[in-house]
Amino acid sequence: MKRTVGVLLPALALLGLTVTVAFSQSQYPEGLLNQKSSFMRSAARAMGEPFRGLTTSEGLIEGLFSVRETGVSTAPVLEAANAFLATLDTAALSRSHFAIEDPEWRDWSNVDVGIFARRGISLEEMNEEQKAAAWNLLDRSLSAAGVEKTRSIMRTEQRLFEINGEPIRYHEEKYYFTFMGMPSESGPWGWQLDGHHLVINYFVLGDQVVMTPAFWGGEPVVAEAGKYAGNIILQAEQDLGLALMQSLSAEQQAAATIDSEKTRNNLIAAANQDNLVLDPEGIRATELDSAQQLALLGVIREYVGNLRDPHAEVTMEEIGEHLGDTWFGWRGATEDDAVFYYRIQSPVILIEFDHQNPVGTLQKNQPGVPTRDHIHTVVRTPNGNDYGKDLLAQHLAAQPH
Repeated sequence: MKRTVGVLLPALALLGLTVTVAFSQSQYPEGLLNQKSSFMRSAARAMGEPFRGLTTSEGLIEGLFSVRETGVSTAPVLEAANAFLATLDTAALSRSHFAIEDPEWRDWSNVDVGIFARRGISLEEMNEEQKAAAWNLLDRSLSAAGVEKTRSIMRTEQRLFEINGEPIRYHEEKYYFTFMGMPSESGPWGWQLDGHHLVINYFVLGDQVVMTPAFWGGEPVVAEAGKYAGNIILQAEQDLGLALMQSLSAEQQAAATIDSEKTRNNLIAAANQDNLVLDPEGIRATELDSAQQLALLGVIREYVGNLRDPHAEVTMEEIGEHLGDTWFGWRGATEDDAVFYYRIQSPVILIEFDHQNPVGTLQKNQPGVPTRDHIHTVVRTPNGNDYGKDLLAQHLAAQPH
């Protein structure tokens, strides 16, 4: 019976029928277990390396980040975090709360929970009080756009479930919260949300916030049927990047282009890449005119703007200070319906956007061919400040021993 249901689900979904699954998967498929083993081994190898941070081949640039007062209160985030923690019993706390320097920060992945096991407490297992507290934390920590993007990606996960079944892998609430450090007005602490196509690392020190690494993605990008029919994700990131590339002259486009063909997945800086060495490619912002530079900042703002205002503005000011050393690189074509990859890189931010090969939508998309129906994006803070680690090191060095 299970096998029959598994065959019918994709067919019913393709007919536009909403599928309600009333069974549970009682066995782990062997192939899925093997994938899980592979991903967990990769994570273990990466975490076995001491954290250095993303750099170029020229090495770490020091002195980019400083512990300071921004004048932007984090009190609402602190209040929401404490309220959430107060809803957890001892069993939930034991798997959800870690020390500020715990390796849990780095133990995340954008793949589904079936092939990467998470710690923490998931929305799926929370009671209503805990769910309300979790969403209140997101409401206080992110912008309205960031919260809506979070919800939309979770709805996309529901569509994947409707198309593929596989309750071990897919569910709109298979997203896990963990906390690091003791929430404090002046000390370092933070939280992490980790699940399929959605990872947010949120570090707080006083009134400073670092929200990287952050991963936003999904498949399918448009829910054509099902519980959340009409749900759509990551179109602004796609369209703003393409508009910037199309605004360049032929000579500028040639300089920006890393490769004119897009034949595979190109995202580089996702999970297990905390110590990636990556040199800028493409065109430097100094080779753009003022309107194009503003458009470049507009693309960056679409990602940074997931963070609550005015902390997003503080981050944008830091990015603006390094605009002259910011690069824009492109892979793929530039037509209105093109499939492509782009990268924005400076000493203080790395952004990647990538149209990926289909995984959960093989019923309608050609295997092994990048599609607009599957998008991955990642945002990092290079030169040692992902997870706020540079700020944390400075804070700890300044404390009496």
